[in-house]
Amino acid sequence: MLRNALKGQARLVFKRNLSIHEYRSSQLLGQYSIPHPRGSIAFSPEEAEQVAHNLNVGTVVLKAQALTGGRGKGHFLESGLKGGVKMVNSSDKTEIKNLTKQMLGNHLITKQSGPKGKFVSGVYVVEKIDAIKESYLSIILDRSTRTPVIVCSSEGGVNIEETAEKNPKAIKKFHVDPKQGLTDIQAHKIAKSLGFSSKTENDTAETVKKLYKIFMERDATQVEINPLSEVTDGRVMCMDAKFGFDDNASFRQEEVFSWRDLTQEDPDEVKAKKFDLNFVKLQGNIGCLVNGAGLAMATMDVIKLNGGDPANFLDCGGGATPETIKKAFELILSNEKVDAIFVNIFGGIVRCDHVALGLVNAAKELDVKVPIVARLQGTKLAEGKEIIKQSGISIHSFAELDPAAKTVVELAHAHV
Repeated sequence: MLRNALKGQARLVFKRNLSIHEYRSSQLLGQYSIPHPRGSIAFSPEEAEQVAHNLNVGTVVLKAQALTGGRGKGHFLESGLKGGVKMVNSSDKTEIKNLTKQMLGNHLITKQSGPKGKFVSGVYVVEKIDAIKESYLSIILDRSTRTPVIVCSSEGGVNIEETAEKNPKAIKKFHVDPKQGLTDIQAHKIAKSLGFSSKTENDTAETVKKLYKIFMERDATQVEINPLSEVTDGRVMCMDAKFGFDDNASFRQEEVFSWRDLTQEDPDEVKAKKFDLNFVKLQGNIGCLVNGAGLAMATMDVIKLNGGDPANFLDCGGGATPETIKKAFELILSNEKVDAIFVNIFGGIVRCDHVALGLVNAAKELDVKVPIVARLQGTKLAEGKEIIKQSGISIHSFAELDPAAKTVVELAHAHV
């Protein structure tokens, strides 16, 4: 990922987005006639052997399909296999099947995956291509200029964060005016900066323009090619691709979002999305239920300022009902680390009485054992307070944020 590499150089938009597997990325590259290695996905050792045979090349590369970076240096939790990217002689059927078996259905642990690793749902079998020169190219959003920025380096095929740290001058940035689009002049400047031989400049510029077209047409938040390579036959080829897409554009990017692999996502976050809840697990012990992403971020900040640690981000949005509030509580309580729950609602669109009713019902039906602190303000506030008062449930009610946050932190510490 590029975020750490550009710290202090380009401010990025951090948002929830869809990531797709490498073989899907290659499929997308093919739709835009962008050169990339030939290959196909395998879901069994026998399929992997057949794909290798059909490619009819000397060497194939087996790539574990898991949504994490650093696969080549990772290891598998169950099988113990070292490395999620393996080169094999295409005629060695036994080795192809053996390696595929040790990847499929196992969890690949990398620097980015966390200790539990990422489930490998398939193995991408591709032809091995010999590269003369490897470079790096990505397209992301620069929040400071509110424009797409193309980031490239003549040092590709390696961890871009390391390049940024050791040789920051090797990273070049080209901002693109979204109204004007990527011009031929810019595309050729980018092509020259990648360090390929001059004979490839036109092809490289054309590839950059096609990648930018994907970024714009498919509502991408990230297009990352590492490496983008000049190969022995003179072509410029995308050897590995990583794409991210804006969740808010799912309604007009049906094909892309049909490629979503739920095995790569947290089950609770998948469940939350079905109820229009924005939920992300964190490492702390104070569960948070808030309406509005901005207020949710502010709530977590105030908890931290008071010495606490949020267990999650949970935005119930403006359409919260008693049913969705109950579902939100279920998600929060699925985390055994939670020692207190902080409900912070500003009733502008959502009604405080609906939240209060959902809060009371959830506390009763789920038999909540941890302390609950509720700070309600806004529409139907009086009715909401009365519902809580008449419920008989021990809920610490506040009208202001600071004392509510201080109290929930104290209760969480006392409950440990």
